[in-house]
Amino acid sequence: MQSNAERILTTHTGSLPRPRALTRLYARRARGEAVDLAELHAAARAAVQAIVPKQLAAGIDIPNDGEQGRESFVLYLRDRLTGLGGESRRVPFQDVAAYPDFQEELKASFAGRETASLTSHLPAAIGPVAYVGAEAMRAECAEFRNALSAAGAGQRQAFMAAPSPGIVAAVVQNKHYDTDDAYLAALAKALRAEYAAIIEAGFTLQLDCPDLALERHGAWQDRPLSDFLDFCTRVVAAINGAIEGLPRERIRLHVCWGNYEAPHDADVPFEEIWPVIRQLQVGAFVLPFANPRHAHEHRVFRKLPLAEDQVLVAGVIDTLTNFVEHPEVVAERLERIAQSIGDPTRLMAGTDCGFDTSAGRGRVAADVVWAKLRSMAEGARLASDRLLGKGRT
Repeated sequence: MQSNAERILTTHTGSLPRPRALTRLYARRARGEAVDLAELHAAARAAVQAIVPKQLAAGIDIPNDGEQGRESFVLYLRDRLTGLGGESRRVPFQDVAAYPDFQEELKASFAGRETASLTSHLPAAIGPVAYVGAEAMRAECAEFRNALSAAGAGQRQAFMAAPSPGIVAAVVQNKHYDTDDAYLAALAKALRAEYAAIIEAGFTLQLDCPDLALERHGAWQDRPLSDFLDFCTRVVAAINGAIEGLPRERIRLHVCWGNYEAPHDADVPFEEIWPVIRQLQVGAFVLPFANPRHAHEHRVFRKLPLAEDQVLVAGVIDTLTNFVEHPEVVAERLERIAQSIGDPTRLMAGTDCGFDTSAGRGRVAADVVWAKLRSMAEGARLASDRLLGKGRT
């Protein structure tokens, strides 16, 4: 991850709004309905071509493909891994289950919407897991590279995301391996091929690891905190094994507490998980500091700092509200976070999470998304002026 000593660069966390026609195709396919794959792939390619110039126009320095070619940040792997079938069932998140009125309102908000869900129609691991997605991954990278070139940004730093073995294990549950550790090891071995392909294509790899925070109030909600931290330790070891030998400076890692609007009052505090997460051998962390539950937690870095060669992509835009943050608010957030990490040249501006983590599930209207990103870019320029004195180079 290359930061910039002259100004605070901007990026985001991954998914961007998909066109409605593409979302409908993904939703139908996720439900198991027959879909014309040629039509689906053509729609996805067109969406990638369209999403890149929109990011550049909004002031994004480090763009991605908006995950337009995927139904969700994790379940696209159903086509790239062997051994999947049957059904998995996710337990309700602790904070949602604790508020029945809210739970009913949340269900009603998605009634009648075409979406690809991360809580239903989920496969399980029912056989040996291996990676068979090399051709699809190469095609995805090539399509993104073509879109960058068409937008005149062929040499620009850009990223592509892939899920951690931990979140895959949480969503696609183990019904084959004797132990969960054996399953985790198999996933890490399989996913390394995808991680390496992204880097070989010239992109920064973003590892999406919501499991390192989210699963505390998910699968581990009825267990002691120590058990959850042990799970995190095992996932961190699996990730470090999967990326061993890959260039650390080309890898960034995202952790969050779940990209859904809810009370989030059962979230594990950042200070509890950071001592484990900081053991990851990556060049940057992408962390949410805009939402009202975790906005204060950047102060943890004062006690347990980043490594000297690491960058922080700080979430300063909330991906779950249609409020457009004022540039001054963005700038103030960046200034506070810069004080906590002690070096504004190792800070980037980003979003708390993706805007459309699973197709159709986004809470922010597409036109508002672009307004929020433009405001983030302007806020980063203001903060650069104040912190570095070179915000308008």
